[in-house]
Amino acid sequence: MTVTRFAPSPNGPLHLGHAYSAVIAHDRAKEWGGRFLLRIEDIDGARSRPELAEAFREDLAWLGLTWEDVPAQSTRLASYDAAARNLLERGLLYPCTCTRAEIEALEPHLGPEGLVYPGTCRDRPIDPTRPAALRLDIERALAQVGEVWWDDEIAGRVLADPREAGDVVIVRKDAPASYHLAVTLDDAADGVTVVTRGQDLFPATGVHRLLQALLGLPVPRWYHHGLLMGEDGKKLAKSRRSGERGYGLAELRSSGVDGRALADRLRCGDFPAGITLASA
Repeated sequence: MTVTRFAPSPNGPLHLGHAYSAVIAHDRAKEWGGRFLLRIEDIDGARSRPELAEAFREDLAWLGLTWEDVPAQSTRLASYDAAARNLLERGLLYPCTCTRAEIEALEPHLGPEGLVYPGTCRDRPIDPTRPAALRLDIERALAQVGEVWWDDEIAGRVLADPREAGDVVIVRKDAPASYHLAVTLDDAADGVTVVTRGQDLFPATGVHRLLQALLGLPVPRWYHHGLLMGEDGKKLAKSRRSGERGYGLAELRSSGVDGRALADRLRCGDFPAGITLASA
């Protein structure tokens, strides 16, 4: 059975890019008589706003979508802790006290997801009085599992290259898990068979595939779709307040836009004025 999911974080209102992703995931599941899940990723500390979760449901219903709710991330902290302890006991995680400013000062090279951590804390004692994240030692991890592959429904069979991302954070200083750990465990727990998400997350898949191999988790397929771009040629994003500047779903809903008609337009590639699709 095909199982897809839409997993927004309640740290800002949804925008047209989210609608596009939700419609694609929804339709893929329904086409094959499968399940479309809604999971709220709400462990982003003070940035998480619980009231937005209900607004997200109103947005999806306005688009004419139907879904199943699955447990939010905040109910799954024990599973994140258990997985992190597993990796730590196997010598695959190490504490890191570096701040972003300290990492930038080292002039690390840029990877597909931004600055690649140069491994400063990997083999040195740390100051126990400073907050520490836990990072994955990529080389040690790869030594345990060897090469891993994953299947993308657009890109085909892909050799995972988690070295591109460097020693990523697995447990954040300010949250019980990083995106990488939480989303990998959640998709396994929810029985997701096709991870449907934007092309911007394609580089993260190598890390997720590595974590699946390390933790003995089932391996889904992936479908990385294109991204909706605004009039300035940049992707719609919460960090750029796209949910509040004419592209927000709650804003469009309150202004009387027909949500079902909008969803049909998105399906057909007929985007509102100023919006374009950057193909995957």
